[in-house]
Amino acid sequence: MSNMSNNVNIGDMRIKYKNRNETFIEENLISKEPMGQFKAWFDEACESPHILEPNAVFLGTATKDGLPSVRTVLLKSFDLEGFKFYTNYNSRKGKELEQNPNAAMTFYWEPLHRAVRIEGTVEKTSAKDSDEYFNSRPFPSQIGSMSSKQSTVIANRHTLIVKERELLAQYTEENIKRPDWWGGYIVKPKSVEFWQGQSDRLHDRIRFRRPISGENIDNIFVHKGENGWVYERLSP
Repeated sequence: MSNMSNNVNIGDMRIKYKNRNETFIEENLISKEPMGQFKAWFDEACESPHILEPNAVFLGTATKDGLPSVRTVLLKSFDLEGFKFYTNYNSRKGKELEQNPNAAMTFYWEPLHRAVRIEGTVEKTSAKDSDEYFNSRPFPSQIGSMSSKQSTVIANRHTLIVKERELLAQYTEENIKRPDWWGGYIVKPKSVEFWQGQSDRLHDRIRFRRPISGENIDNIFVHKGENGWVYERLSP
């Protein structure tokens, strides 16, 4: 097989991450539960002038048969319960979540050499929550989300423009309402891993997870956290 990347040596691509003076160890944890630690890292990402969309996150879903797919969505809020995003329920991800309500998320903040990996179950948010978020969106964004039957095949871009014009003639900022096929999801985490890169590739990985029933928390390999979580270091 020919090498399609022969103009660039992909095998030699690597950048420097952090050094031994900037390790991420257990004593550096801001919180002994994942949402507090996530907030600390997310706040740093928001403060970085080099990260334009710190709330951009890769979302992985799968069919009931395990066929995976991934895309980028925007995190819109988070709390102790989990991570929220909003979308078209009839999209590919919506259909997959209907079949298989499990998902994985990955935030990657390259300038900080950090990533956060989340695995959990997914539920729709309440209609009230979805209404509140939809009503907070700019009018063009509301119209845009209603103009698209997300993930379906269309003939051309003009199809979208025609639909947009129809909706603009039908709705105003005062009378537009959220369609029932659009709304929020919350990813309720079972596992949250914090990764920080090291130039020598001895990366730091600390994972929070829910303990297994009857598990021995030895505070050597597995440490007792807060709010029903345990945490442990993973080999890179």
